[in-house]
Amino acid sequence: MAKPRKPKNEDAKPDNSGPVVRHQKLCLSIDIVKRRIYGYTELKITVPEIGIVGLHAENLGIESVLVDGEPTDFEYYPHSAHKDAESERKWSSVTSPSSAADAAGSTYMSALERELVPNLLINCCKASKAGSELQEQLVAENEVQQSSEEAKQNLRLVRIDYWVEKAETGVYFCGNVLHTDNQMRRARCWFPCMDDSSQSCCYDLEFTVALNLVAVSTGSLLYQVLSKDDPPCKTYFYRLDVPVSARWISLVVAPFEILPDHQFGLISHMCLPANLSKLRNTVEFFHGAFSCYKDYLSVNFPFGSYKQVFIEPEMAVSSLSSGASMSIFSSQVLFDEKIIDQTIDTRIKLAFALARQWFGVYITPEAPNDEWLLDGLAGFLTDLFIKKYLGNNEARYRRYKANCAVCRADDSGATALSSAASCKDLFGTQCIGIYSKIRSWKSVAILQMLEKQMGPESFRKILQTIVLRAQDKTRSLRSLSTKEFRHFANKVGNLERPFLKEFFPRWVELCGCPVLRMGFSYNKRKNMVEVAVLRGCTDMCDSSASVVNANSESEKRDGDNGWPGMMSIRVHELDGTFDHPVLPMAGETVQLLEIQCHSKLAARRFQKPKKGSKLDGADDNGDAAPALDIRSSMESPLLWMRADPEMEYLAEIHFNQPVQMWINQLEKDKDVVAQAQAIAMLESLPQLPFSVVNALNNFLIDSKAFWRVRIEAAFALANTASEDTDWAGLLHLVTYYKSRRFDANIGLPKPNDFHDIPEYLVLEAIPHAIALVRAADKKSPREAVEFVLQLLKYNDNNGNSYSDVFWLSSLIQSVGELEFGQQSIVLLSSLLKRIDRLLQFDRLMPSYNGILSVSCIRSLTHIALKLLGFVPLDRVFELVKPFRDIKAIWQVRVEASRALLDLEFHCKGIDAALALFMRYLDEEPSFRGQVKLAVHATRLCKIRGGSDCDDEVQSQTLVALLRLLEGQMAFNNIFLRHHLFCVLQILAGRPPTLYGVPRDHRPLLLGDAEGLHGQKNIFASFIPESKSLEPPSDAENHAHDDVSVPETSRDGLGAPEAPIDGLSVPAPGAFRDGLSVPAPEAFRDGLAFPEASKNDLGASEPSNDAFIGLGPLEPFCDDLVRVVDPSAGVLGAVEPSKDDLAVPEPSKYGLTVHEPSMDGLAVPEPSKEADTISNSQRRKLPVVKIRVKKSATTSRAEEGDNTVERSQGGHASSSVSVDAPHRNFREVVSLSNQNFEEVNSCHDRGSRMTASIGSAKFASDADDNMGKELQCTADSSKVYVQPQPENPSPSFMQDNQDADVQKYASLQALSVPRNDLNGGSFGMVDLLHRGKEKEKKKDKEKKRKRDGHKSHRDDPEYVERKRLKKEKKQKEKEIAKLLNENTKVSSLDMPSKEVLGMKSATLQLKPVEPIRSKKLVITTVDTTRPEASGASGGTTVSATPKIRIKTKFRTLDKS
Repeated sequence: MAKPRKPKNEDAKPDNSGPVVRHQKLCLSIDIVKRRIYGYTELKITVPEIGIVGLHAENLGIESVLVDGEPTDFEYYPHSAHKDAESERKWSSVTSPSSAADAAGSTYMSALERELVPNLLINCCKASKAGSELQEQLVAENEVQQSSEEAKQNLRLVRIDYWVEKAETGVYFCGNVLHTDNQMRRARCWFPCMDDSSQSCCYDLEFTVALNLVAVSTGSLLYQVLSKDDPPCKTYFYRLDVPVSARWISLVVAPFEILPDHQFGLISHMCLPANLSKLRNTVEFFHGAFSCYKDYLSVNFPFGSYKQVFIEPEMAVSSLSSGASMSIFSSQVLFDEKIIDQTIDTRIKLAFALARQWFGVYITPEAPNDEWLLDGLAGFLTDLFIKKYLGNNEARYRRYKANCAVCRADDSGATALSSAASCKDLFGTQCIGIYSKIRSWKSVAILQMLEKQMGPESFRKILQTIVLRAQDKTRSLRSLSTKEFRHFANKVGNLERPFLKEFFPRWVELCGCPVLRMGFSYNKRKNMVEVAVLRGCTDMCDSSASVVNANSESEKRDGDNGWPGMMSIRVHELDGTFDHPVLPMAGETVQLLEIQCHSKLAARRFQKPKKGSKLDGADDNGDAAPALDIRSSMESPLLWMRADPEMEYLAEIHFNQPVQMWINQLEKDKDVVAQAQAIAMLESLPQLPFSVVNALNNFLIDSKAFWRVRIEAAFALANTASEDTDWAGLLHLVTYYKSRRFDANIGLPKPNDFHDIPEYLVLEAIPHAIALVRAADKKSPREAVEFVLQLLKYNDNNGNSYSDVFWLSSLIQSVGELEFGQQSIVLLSSLLKRIDRLLQFDRLMPSYNGILSVSCIRSLTHIALKLLGFVPLDRVFELVKPFRDIKAIWQVRVEASRALLDLEFHCKGIDAALALFMRYLDEEPSFRGQVKLAVHATRLCKIRGGSDCDDEVQSQTLVALLRLLEGQMAFNNIFLRHHLFCVLQILAGRPPTLYGVPRDHRPLLLGDAEGLHGQKNIFASFIPESKSLEPPSDAENHAHDDVSVPETSRDGLGAPEAPIDGLSVPAPGAFRDGLSVPAPEAFRDGLAFPEASKNDLGASEPSNDAFIGLGPLEPFCDDLVRVVDPSAGVLGAVEPSKDDLAVPEPSKYGLTVHEPSMDGLAVPEPSKEADTISNSQRRKLPVVKIRVKKSATTSRAEEGDNTVERSQGGHASSSVSVDAPHRNFREVVSLSNQNFEEVNSCHDRGSRMTASIGSAKFASDADDNMGKELQCTADSSKVYVQPQPENPSPSFMQDNQDADVQKYASLQALSVPRNDLNGGSFGMVDLLHRGKEKEKKKDKEKKRKRDGHKSHRDDPEYVERKRLKKEKKQKEKEIAKLLNENTKVSSLDMPSKEVLGMKSATLQLKPVEPIRSKKLVITTVDTTRPEASGASGGTTVSATPKIRIKTKFRTLDKS
């Protein structure tokens, strides 16, 4: 029986753990004209025994400090006074990006640790008598409900008089507006406090402002008082009865217009007078979101009121700033009734901000490791609102795209949600940048997985329990921990403890998502579907390897066991749809499943052939399709299949099925996720039949389909358009557009009419899709250029009730996507005139948020970069530079700066671009503009890192970036500071995160504050006793000196263009500008690999490491092959390889290109369960040992080459190729790609595997005694570790003879060669130079295809028996001969190849006793020979290496 849980209370800590703030009062007078704040704050603090209280204060002028009404001594160490004397000396040694990245990590970490240390030290030892009297008074007033034990504590009233004269951060003045944005640990910049999330208390707030201004703050407005001063002032009194930390205290002062909600009186909306009409239109839906959350949680709003404040974009530090009972937004999210595209994003943003009031502000995380839970719960509520008010299709589509992005990016420990190294030790920086978005999406996905496991009602009860518990007045803490939520999942959600014990460590504490590759075959005789499953993980390395903690071994063991749960496979048959929960998430790497079909084929289902028709049932009339075409013209009752149809798991799934089944899924499945998956797979086909193009076109014109998926179909049609298909995709797009928007009589566009909003959004995306069509010369067809020009020329919005600003913006961006050839270049001048005309018009009459000017500048820049040799860049500079004027709209100003940075980068390199970036940074007044410029600089660095350019960054540029990182500008803007750090990390080829950055200094304690300044510390006597005054838990376990720093960036993602906005999706016109929802056309490499856009990644290819494949792909072979350094000596000195799995790199066509991996994937131990189908328990594998002896007569130049290759790639000093006839060996499969016997086979490029496997007959017991025919070649002069892009994905070829082994015939070719640590392929290692490599592979492929065709000519049973009998006799003779001639050389040449420079090989086969080992060890041994001299003229003669091959056979286990 489980032990009862101990209730969590605030007395769990010792009484003397540190000072605790019980209540705080803030009284401020604000002078907008002089930009000055002055006043005082009073804190009721429980003082520890040492008598010293440490508070946080920055940028404040401290006038006096009183303790219990009497002056006291204090010391203040502001951040601005801190100058690191060692910085200049350290920076003098910065000569390379690597050293600059090290210095940036040290500087950034020191600044973050310093912020944890209190810098206002107050002596509270005096006035003990007054303190005791105050205690009695406080108990009598009963302001704070305290127990008798708390009343006896050392309570003091500390009053601090201060002023803020030069507001730089935390609080901001802009015109007649003052607002706060506490960012992260910046509340201290406008009032002294304990700026720590673990300290929370109630607040009384008083703000005195001018009579024409409104002061909006946290809490409930009690009353207003008019003063008789000259000029008259008004004082606003707020009270916050809910204890919160200082970061949630917000204040905005401005001449606001207040719009109360017409349904809920406690909701108020405020904006500046110019935006009032937009505000009315924007917030009319808001009461629906408020009611949605209130009804779902069954409790009232936790605060007494809720205020939404909208300020000008240039004033805002971020698009959303949350405070207790209020949220501050940028007014750019407001829109009027004429705007369509902004509606969805704004509503989701406001709904997310409201959800954060429940989970994040009211209920807080207990520790930094629990922040993921509150962030995920807020996102879960937001998804609930989307589903209810924006539709289930919108919610599922967003979740699908978010899951795809998470699976792609969740490849390192930085995305582990509840790990000390990825949360607590990062000081909150995990909530900034691209990793913040990925962590938020992953958090929501994990909570939705739990909801699927326990049911919606049980999950709802858990959330209601959490909120009800927080409203309990007897509880002083309202925090929530992962451990508590896990307990609720067990008690309320009824999830079993063993499942939770596996679920939370694997999903929450570790990184990586499962990768499942599946194919199937239909067994007509058994009426069953046989599904082959290949498991993998997106994590590139062991997630616990780089995390140094006490539980690393246990975490590793948990991670190796896979993921808990059972995935469903949905089979759509002729007689209905059936779900089969048969796929365990954990198990062996390769597994075979059998699913019983419910439908059976009947004779009546087949049409009788008519007279004169062909025997196969085909009709001469091509238009008359057979009635059973939906079954792919196969004898199968299957229509299509899906894995995890309800998205119950966060997994990357590659399901392989024939083309017709994908078409069936697109046309007949009503789920938007199924439709999006089908479009992605059909688009990626290497050869596009007209049936695919017609299916995509039919889906595009279907007005009942979801508009976002229709947009994906449009981009897929554009991608399929080529000369091979007679431009069918382009013609379909143009025809559909003209049928909706053109006047058939005159052949010109009709005036705009946007009343059908889904149709408007689809038509808006079609010009962009047409602009992406490319001919064979990679240029846009002239028809596409003329079409876009015609739309721009004849656009007419007269009589339309909606604005066409986004419509025009999409057309202008389409111009930027065009590629001009010789035939279309004549149209460029007309396009540029149209763009210039719109640009000048928008300057006179600015469009909504300046979107037209932004699009024009972006398109002009793209055209200039594409025509770099034809367009004078000076002219482009002169055209764009005026838009950087300080009076321009900030969005336009920032876009102009980014365009000039792009031109500078492509013309002069990264060093010049970074220098220009720093200059623009000084000139940019807005905080958001600074952050956007820093994000763009990060992208440019990613482009530079992904290209082969030799452009180096000068040391003075690196030092300037380091000075900027440590300067006041970076301190004022934490988002800018973080991206500056990321820039320096990316320049060094490292991931843009603090995760893994080594800590090379000890944590700062409170006593270390004296070292920050040269002042005399009057409290020196108290410092040695201040052990209990350590900083909060954020600084406890961050000193891991041996944490390794990855050398290359592990994420193929660019930083987001916009700050974190909850769960936002860009408008269709902006699909390529962010990661929120990847663009439909960006999914080129499969359904789960969204390819980032040019705007997001700077046109750089995604990192190869972001695509993780699986190594041992042979179904029943887990041999380990190791290439051993000759210096290792004998075989026993071989060092075990840690990386047994290969990392395939996705090629352009979806085939697997093998890349050497230094970070292997942990291989789970094979499960021995009874239901697991595997041969590994009933057979023994041969062990082959190959030794290569290399003579010392090899030239020194060759030895030098080998040394260099070995230092870069691993231990190999020679390359060995072993090719053996494999028809008699069960663990070796055929490499034929022409095996299409079974009914549901296919070979698609998008899936990296073929669905072609027949039945198999395995070798008999006697066959294990026969020898292997091996051909061994060695070339010691070169060692290649390059990937082999021309290797196709091999397929299983098995013959249908034995019914007992029929279950092993998985119709999916899941086999690809494994790569060793040094990049060599285990099946074949390159022997010759690269020039001969392609010729060898082509010849070999021809032979394989020819052999594959021959195997199907006659009866397979007869041919197989005859071949086995003949080869068995031949092998017995050869084995006997080899055993008699123990040291005799046997040279076996391949008949289909003639390879120059082929070396002879020594082959040695010895019978040995069967052993358990499954190793193939290749050892290279150097032997010394005298060099040829004398008559030879002193030339060096290359001797042939000797190869010794030992083959050990093991007999089958007949039991």
